Amino acid sequence: MAKQMRDQAQLNELLLQSLETEAGGMKIYEAAVSCAVNEDLKKEWNEYLEQTTTHHQVMMSIFEELGLDPEEQTPGRQVVAHLGASLLEAIEMAKAAGDPAAAQIVAAECVVLAETKDHMNWELIGRAAEKLSGPIASTLAKAYEAVEQEEDHHLYHTKGWLRELWIESLGFPAVLPPPEEIKKVETAIGASRAEQARDDMLGRKH
Repeated sequence: MAKQMRDQAQLNELLLQSLETEAGGMKIYEAAVSCAVNEDLKKEWNEYLEQTTTHHQVMMSIFEELGLDPEEQTPGRQVVAHLGASLLEAIEMAKAAGDPAAAQIVAAECVVLAETKDHMNWELIGRAAEKLSGPIASTLAKAYEAVEQEEDHHLYHTKGWLRELWIESLGFPAVLPPPEEIKKVETAIGASRAEQARDDMLGRKH
């Protein structure tokens, strides 16, 4: 019984951190959009902002269906909020420095950091849905299926944008939009293949 209570408490912790991550993600995307110089990237991040807003609503529905308190604070949730606020502050610092191209790269870095945590949260929610049973499993599985593909998209595509923006800033030929975007990557394997294909997309032969 004690183990079951610990397990439930840790699942609640995961859900609280996930809710906080989505709430912070909306603010990070709003800030990132304001830094986007590349019009394709700005369009992409605006789309991700809309999807992240939906993901936050999906998380809220989990809390409602499971009878959990979305306002509950834990040390772990406070750490997530702190990290999110730090990423926002970093974007604002970069904007204030007055170099739009550099600020765009910082914004992409902050999005990748935030989405790495977000992606892991949803991966764990998916695993919990597989291992649990009953109404909890059903609620988690429904939420996971609703958002997981978009979460993959957010992480892998922005990592591609970040890599190519850095390459461009170094004065080397870049693929913009990145291969991940062109090939509509949705998985880690697909992202790896897209990155490997970038030289061919530049017209170079190995």
